[in-house]
Amino acid sequence: MPTLEEVARHSGVSRSTVSRVINNDPHVSEETRQKVLQAIAELDYHPNAVARSLAAGHTQIIGLVIPTAVAMLFSDPYFPRLIQGVAAACNASDYSVMLWIGEPEYERRTIHRHLNSGLLDGIIVASAVRDDPVVSALHQSGLPFVMVGRPEDPTISYVDVDNVHGAREAVLHLLRQGYRRIATITGPLNTAAALDRLEGYRMALQSRGIAVDEALIAEGDFTEEGGALAMQQLLPHRPDALFCASDTMAQGAMRTIRAAGLRIPQEMAIVGYDDMPFAPNLEPPLTTVRQPIERMGQEAVALLLDLLAHPDDGPHHLVLPTELIIRASTARS
Repeated sequence: MPTLEEVARHSGVSRSTVSRVINNDPHVSEETRQKVLQAIAELDYHPNAVARSLAAGHTQIIGLVIPTAVAMLFSDPYFPRLIQGVAAACNASDYSVMLWIGEPEYERRTIHRHLNSGLLDGIIVASAVRDDPVVSALHQSGLPFVMVGRPEDPTISYVDVDNVHGAREAVLHLLRQGYRRIATITGPLNTAAALDRLEGYRMALQSRGIAVDEALIAEGDFTEEGGALAMQQLLPHRPDALFCASDTMAQGAMRTIRAAGLRIPQEMAIVGYDDMPFAPNLEPPLTTVRQPIERMGQEAVALLLDLLAHPDDGPHHLVLPTELIIRASTARS
Protein backbone atom coordinates (compact mmCIF):
# COMPACT_ATOMS: atom_id res chain seq x y z
CA MET A 1 0.00 0.00 0.00
CA PRO A 2 1.53 3.36 -1.04
CA THR A 3 2.43 5.88 1.67
CA LEU A 4 2.10 9.64 1.95
CA GLU A 5 5.85 9.94 1.34
CA GLU A 6 5.58 7.99 -1.92
CA VAL A 7 2.81 10.30 -3.13
CA ALA A 8 5.02 13.29 -2.28
CA ARG A 9 7.99 11.86 -4.26
CA HIS A 10 5.78 10.92 -7.21
CA SER A 11 4.26 14.40 -7.44
CA GLY A 12 7.49 16.29 -6.66
CA VAL A 13 6.15 18.15 -3.63
CA SER A 14 6.63 17.93 0.13
CA ARG A 15 4.80 15.54 2.42
CA SER A 16 3.07 18.46 4.15
CA THR A 17 1.78 19.73 0.80
CA VAL A 18 0.24 16.34 0.03
CA SER A 19 -1.40 16.41 3.46
CA ARG A 20 -2.84 19.88 2.80
CA VAL A 21 -4.30 18.70 -0.53
CA ILE A 22 -5.90 15.66 1.10
CA ASN A 23 -7.45 17.88 3.77
CA ASN A 24 -8.72 20.44 1.20
CA ASP A 25 -6.51 23.28 2.40
CA PRO A 26 -7.51 26.35 0.33
CA HIS A 27 -3.94 27.74 0.42
CA VAL A 28 -2.65 25.26 -2.18
CA SER A 29 -2.38 26.39 -5.80
CA GLU A 30 -4.64 24.67 -8.30
CA GLU A 31 -1.65 23.46 -10.33
CA THR A 32 -0.08 21.78 -7.29
CA ARG A 33 -3.44 20.34 -6.23
CA GLN A 34 -3.95 18.69 -9.63
CA LYS A 35 -0.41 17.30 -9.62
CA VAL A 36 -0.95 15.69 -6.20
CA LEU A 37 -4.39 14.36 -7.12
CA GLN A 38 -2.93 12.77 -10.25
CA ALA A 39 -0.21 11.08 -8.19
CA ILE A 40 -2.83 9.81 -5.73
CA ALA A 41 -4.85 8.32 -8.61
CA GLU A 42 -1.83 6.72 -10.28
CA LEU A 43 -0.59 5.15 -7.05
CA ASP A 44 -4.10 4.23 -5.89
CA TYR A 45 -3.37 5.88 -2.54
CA HIS A 46 -6.08 5.81 0.19
CA PRO A 47 -5.61 8.17 3.15
CA ASN A 48 -5.72 6.63 6.60
CA ALA A 49 -9.22 7.36 7.85
CA VAL A 50 -8.28 7.22 11.53
CA ALA A 51 -5.35 9.60 11.07
CA ARG A 52 -7.52 12.07 9.20
CA SER A 53 -10.18 11.91 11.88
CA LEU A 54 -7.62 12.53 14.62
CA ALA A 55 -6.27 15.52 12.71
CA ALA A 56 -9.81 16.88 12.43
CA GLY A 57 -10.36 16.50 16.18
CA HIS A 58 -12.89 13.68 16.02
CA THR A 59 -12.86 9.97 15.21
CA GLN A 60 -16.55 9.05 14.72
CA ILE A 61 -15.95 6.28 17.27
CA ILE A 62 -17.95 5.80 20.48
CA GLY A 63 -16.71 3.56 23.26
CA LEU A 64 -19.20 1.20 24.93
CA VAL A 65 -17.86 0.16 28.33
CA ILE A 66 -19.43 -2.88 29.99
CA PRO A 67 -17.65 -3.25 33.34
CA THR A 68 -18.41 -6.91 33.93
CA ALA A 69 -16.86 -10.31 33.48
CA VAL A 70 -16.73 -11.70 29.96
CA ALA A 71 -18.72 -14.76 31.07
CA MET A 72 -21.49 -12.49 32.36
CA LEU A 73 -21.66 -10.66 29.03
CA PHE A 74 -22.45 -13.85 27.14
CA SER A 75 -24.66 -15.50 29.78
CA ASP A 76 -26.92 -12.51 30.51
CA PRO A 77 -29.33 -11.78 27.60
CA TYR A 78 -29.56 -8.14 28.73
CA PHE A 79 -26.18 -7.13 27.34
CA PRO A 80 -26.54 -8.41 23.75
CA ARG A 81 -29.85 -6.52 23.46
CA LEU A 82 -28.27 -3.33 24.81
CA ILE A 83 -25.30 -3.67 22.44
CA GLN A 84 -27.70 -4.17 19.55
CA GLY A 85 -29.47 -0.91 20.38
CA VAL A 86 -26.20 1.02 20.69
CA ALA A 87 -24.82 -0.41 17.44
CA ALA A 88 -28.01 0.34 15.49
CA ALA A 89 -28.06 3.97 16.63
CA CYS A 90 -24.36 4.42 15.89
CA ASN A 91 -24.71 2.94 12.41
CA ALA A 92 -27.61 5.28 11.67
CA SER A 93 -25.44 8.26 12.66
CA ASP A 94 -22.30 7.09 10.81
CA TYR A 95 -20.44 6.25 14.03
CA SER A 96 -18.53 3.10 14.92
CA VAL A 97 -18.63 1.33 18.29
CA MET A 98 -15.59 0.17 20.24
CA LEU A 99 -16.64 -2.40 22.84
CA TRP A 100 -14.63 -2.61 26.05
CA ILE A 101 -15.39 -5.39 28.52
CA GLY A 102 -13.54 -4.72 31.75
CA GLU A 103 -13.13 -6.70 34.94
CA PRO A 104 -12.96 -4.24 37.89
CA GLU A 105 -9.28 -4.89 38.65
CA TYR A 106 -8.35 -4.55 34.99
CA GLU A 107 -10.30 -1.28 34.82
CA ARG A 108 -8.30 0.26 37.63
CA ARG A 109 -5.02 -0.54 35.90
CA THR A 110 -5.90 0.49 32.35
CA ILE A 111 -8.73 3.03 32.32
CA HIS A 112 -6.57 6.16 32.13
CA ARG A 113 -4.59 4.79 29.19
CA HIS A 114 -7.77 4.08 27.23
CA LEU A 115 -9.35 7.43 28.00
CA ASN A 116 -6.25 9.38 26.97
CA SER A 117 -5.67 7.48 23.71
CA GLY A 118 -7.54 10.06 21.64
CA LEU A 119 -9.38 7.31 19.74
CA LEU A 120 -12.84 7.97 21.16
CA ASP A 121 -15.22 10.91 20.75
CA GLY A 122 -17.24 9.83 23.78
CA ILE A 123 -18.22 6.87 25.93
CA ILE A 124 -21.36 5.03 27.03
CA VAL A 125 -21.03 3.16 30.33
CA ALA A 126 -23.45 0.28 30.89
CA SER A 127 -24.42 -1.23 34.25
CA ALA A 128 -21.73 0.34 36.39
CA VAL A 129 -21.66 -0.46 40.08
CA ARG A 130 -21.44 2.26 42.73
CA ASP A 131 -17.99 3.84 43.06
CA ASP A 132 -16.90 2.25 39.76
CA PRO A 133 -13.40 3.52 38.83
CA VAL A 134 -14.55 4.03 35.24
CA VAL A 135 -16.95 6.78 36.28
CA SER A 136 -14.44 8.71 38.39
CA ALA A 137 -11.80 8.38 35.66
CA LEU A 138 -14.24 9.69 33.06
CA HIS A 139 -14.97 12.71 35.24
CA GLN A 140 -11.25 13.45 35.45
CA SER A 141 -10.67 12.96 31.72
CA GLY A 142 -13.28 15.46 30.58
CA LEU A 143 -14.38 13.05 27.84
CA PRO A 144 -18.15 13.27 27.19
CA PHE A 145 -19.98 10.24 28.53
CA VAL A 146 -23.46 8.90 29.21
CA MET A 147 -24.47 6.14 31.60
CA VAL A 148 -27.10 3.45 31.07
CA GLY A 149 -28.57 3.27 34.55
CA ARG A 150 -29.01 6.00 37.14
CA PRO A 151 -25.72 7.16 38.71
CA GLU A 152 -25.36 8.57 42.20
CA ASP A 153 -24.03 11.86 40.81
CA PRO A 154 -26.87 14.00 39.35
CA THR A 155 -24.40 15.93 37.18
CA ILE A 156 -23.89 12.84 35.00
CA SER A 157 -26.07 12.33 31.93
CA TYR A 158 -27.94 9.03 31.88
CA VAL A 159 -30.78 7.01 30.41
CA ASP A 160 -32.69 4.56 32.58
CA VAL A 161 -36.10 3.01 33.09
CA ASP A 162 -38.45 3.72 35.96
CA ASN A 163 -37.28 0.77 38.04
CA VAL A 164 -39.12 1.82 41.20
CA HIS A 165 -42.45 2.07 39.38
CA GLY A 166 -41.92 -1.19 37.47
CA ALA A 167 -41.16 -3.18 40.62
CA ARG A 168 -44.01 -1.55 42.53
CA GLU A 169 -46.49 -2.52 39.79
CA ALA A 170 -45.20 -6.10 39.77
CA VAL A 171 -45.70 -6.52 43.52
CA LEU A 172 -49.06 -4.73 43.48
CA HIS A 173 -50.20 -7.23 40.84
CA LEU A 174 -49.32 -10.08 43.22
CA LEU A 175 -51.14 -8.35 46.06
CA ARG A 176 -54.24 -7.86 43.89
CA GLN A 177 -54.15 -11.61 43.20
CA GLY A 178 -54.41 -12.22 46.93
CA TYR A 179 -50.79 -13.15 47.74
CA ARG A 180 -49.43 -11.79 51.02
CA ARG A 181 -46.10 -13.46 51.84
CA ILE A 182 -44.28 -12.01 48.87
CA ALA A 183 -40.52 -12.56 48.73
CA THR A 184 -38.03 -10.85 46.46
CA ILE A 185 -34.67 -11.75 44.95
CA THR A 186 -32.78 -8.54 44.35
CA GLY A 187 -29.93 -7.83 42.01
CA PRO A 188 -26.51 -6.90 43.44
CA LEU A 189 -27.20 -4.14 45.95
CA ASN A 190 -24.22 -2.09 44.78
CA THR A 191 -26.18 -1.24 41.60
CA ALA A 192 -28.85 1.43 41.24
CA ALA A 193 -31.22 -0.88 39.33
CA ALA A 194 -31.26 -3.42 42.16
CA LEU A 195 -31.75 -0.77 44.83
CA ASP A 196 -34.57 0.91 42.91
CA ARG A 197 -36.38 -2.40 42.30
CA LEU A 198 -36.06 -3.24 45.99
CA GLU A 199 -37.48 0.18 46.83
CA GLY A 200 -40.46 -0.48 44.54
CA TYR A 201 -41.03 -3.82 46.30
CA ARG A 202 -41.03 -2.15 49.73
CA MET A 203 -43.31 0.67 48.56
CA ALA A 204 -45.92 -1.75 47.22
CA LEU A 205 -46.12 -3.72 50.48
CA GLN A 206 -46.20 -0.59 52.63
CA SER A 207 -48.96 0.94 50.48
CA ARG A 208 -51.17 -2.00 51.48
CA GLY A 209 -50.23 -1.87 55.15
CA ILE A 210 -48.05 -5.00 54.99
CA ALA A 211 -44.88 -4.94 57.07
CA VAL A 212 -41.70 -5.74 55.14
CA ASP A 213 -40.23 -9.03 56.37
CA GLU A 214 -36.46 -8.85 55.87
CA ALA A 215 -36.32 -12.67 55.91
CA LEU A 216 -38.20 -12.60 52.60
CA ILE A 217 -35.46 -10.53 50.89
CA ALA A 218 -32.49 -12.37 49.34
CA GLU A 219 -29.72 -10.78 47.30
CA GLY A 220 -28.95 -12.28 43.89
CA ASP A 221 -26.50 -11.40 41.15
CA PHE A 222 -28.65 -11.26 37.96
CA THR A 223 -27.54 -14.80 36.99
CA GLU A 224 -29.67 -17.94 36.75
CA GLU A 225 -27.51 -19.74 39.31
CA GLY A 226 -27.71 -16.75 41.63
CA GLY A 227 -31.51 -16.87 41.42
CA ALA A 228 -31.52 -20.59 42.21
CA LEU A 229 -29.29 -20.14 45.26
CA ALA A 230 -31.25 -17.14 46.57
CA MET A 231 -34.48 -19.12 46.27
CA GLN A 232 -32.97 -21.83 48.46
CA GLN A 233 -32.50 -19.19 51.17
CA LEU A 234 -36.12 -18.08 50.88
CA LEU A 235 -37.93 -21.43 50.83
CA PRO A 236 -37.71 -22.07 54.62
CA HIS A 237 -39.65 -18.81 55.18
CA ARG A 238 -42.59 -20.16 53.15
CA PRO A 239 -43.39 -17.31 50.75
CA ASP A 240 -46.48 -17.72 48.60
CA ALA A 241 -45.19 -15.45 45.81
CA LEU A 242 -41.89 -14.11 44.50
CA PHE A 243 -40.73 -10.97 42.71
CA CYS A 244 -37.37 -11.44 40.95
CA ALA A 245 -35.33 -8.43 39.84
CA SER A 246 -34.53 -10.17 36.53
CA ASP A 247 -36.02 -12.86 34.31
CA THR A 248 -32.72 -14.74 34.35
CA MET A 249 -32.84 -15.03 38.15
CA ALA A 250 -36.52 -15.96 37.93
CA GLN A 251 -35.60 -18.86 35.67
CA GLY A 252 -33.16 -20.13 38.29
CA ALA A 253 -35.68 -19.60 41.09
CA MET A 254 -38.27 -21.63 39.20
CA ARG A 255 -35.82 -24.51 39.02
CA THR A 256 -35.37 -24.45 42.81
CA ILE A 257 -39.11 -24.17 43.43
CA ARG A 258 -39.81 -27.24 41.32
CA ALA A 259 -36.97 -29.18 42.95
CA ALA A 260 -38.70 -28.53 46.29
CA GLY A 261 -41.86 -30.17 44.94
CA LEU A 262 -43.85 -26.93 44.68
CA ARG A 263 -46.10 -26.04 41.76
CA ILE A 264 -46.04 -22.68 39.95
CA PRO A 265 -48.31 -20.75 40.34
CA GLN A 266 -50.57 -22.96 42.49
CA GLU A 267 -48.19 -22.94 45.47
CA MET A 268 -45.82 -20.13 44.49
CA ALA A 269 -46.52 -17.32 42.03
CA ILE A 270 -43.58 -15.58 40.38
CA VAL A 271 -42.90 -12.30 38.55
CA GLY A 272 -39.67 -11.43 36.74
CA TYR A 273 -38.18 -8.28 35.29
CA ASP A 274 -36.92 -7.52 31.73
CA ASP A 275 -39.30 -9.55 29.49
CA MET A 276 -36.48 -11.49 27.90
CA PRO A 277 -37.29 -13.48 24.73
CA PHE A 278 -37.36 -16.73 26.74
CA ALA A 279 -39.91 -15.44 29.29
CA PRO A 280 -43.09 -16.43 27.37
CA ASN A 281 -41.59 -19.86 26.65
CA LEU A 282 -41.01 -20.85 30.28
CA GLU A 283 -43.39 -23.30 31.92
CA PRO A 284 -45.57 -21.62 32.97
CA PRO A 285 -45.04 -18.47 30.88
CA LEU A 286 -43.49 -15.78 33.08
CA THR A 287 -45.29 -12.65 34.20
CA THR A 288 -42.66 -9.94 34.01
CA VAL A 289 -41.89 -6.23 33.81
CA ARG A 290 -40.93 -5.26 30.26
CA GLN A 291 -38.15 -2.71 29.94
CA PRO A 292 -37.12 -1.34 26.51
CA ILE A 293 -33.50 -2.53 26.52
CA GLU A 294 -32.66 -1.85 22.86
CA ARG A 295 -34.24 1.58 23.09
CA MET A 296 -32.11 2.41 26.14
CA GLY A 297 -29.03 1.75 24.01
CA GLN A 298 -30.38 3.90 21.19
CA GLU A 299 -31.30 6.76 23.51
CA ALA A 300 -27.88 6.62 25.18
CA VAL A 301 -26.26 7.18 21.78
CA ALA A 302 -28.65 10.06 21.05
CA LEU A 303 -27.82 11.70 24.40
CA LEU A 304 -24.09 11.31 23.81
CA LEU A 305 -24.23 12.76 20.30
CA ASP A 306 -26.19 15.70 21.69
CA LEU A 307 -23.49 16.23 24.33
CA LEU A 308 -20.84 16.17 21.60
CA ALA A 309 -22.74 18.74 19.55
CA HIS A 310 -23.61 20.94 22.55
CA PRO A 311 -20.86 20.46 25.15
CA ASP A 312 -21.97 23.42 27.27
CA ASP A 313 -25.46 22.06 27.89
CA GLY A 314 -26.31 20.69 31.32
CA PRO A 315 -26.67 16.98 32.05
CA HIS A 316 -29.45 15.06 30.31
CA HIS A 317 -31.62 12.63 32.29
CA LEU A 318 -34.01 10.36 30.40
CA VAL A 319 -36.24 7.86 32.24
CA LEU A 320 -38.22 5.44 30.06
CA PRO A 321 -41.47 3.72 31.13
CA THR A 322 -41.88 0.01 31.89
CA GLU A 323 -44.86 -2.24 31.23
CA LEU A 324 -46.22 -5.15 33.28
CA ILE A 325 -46.76 -8.20 31.06
CA ILE A 326 -49.16 -10.64 32.77
CA ARG A 327 -48.80 -14.34 31.99
CA ALA A 328 -49.68 -17.64 33.65
CA SER A 329 -46.97 -17.66 36.37
CA THR A 330 -49.17 -15.44 38.57
CA ALA A 331 -52.60 -16.85 37.76
CA ARG A 332 -54.81 -17.74 40.72
CA SER A 333 -56.42 -21.16 40.27
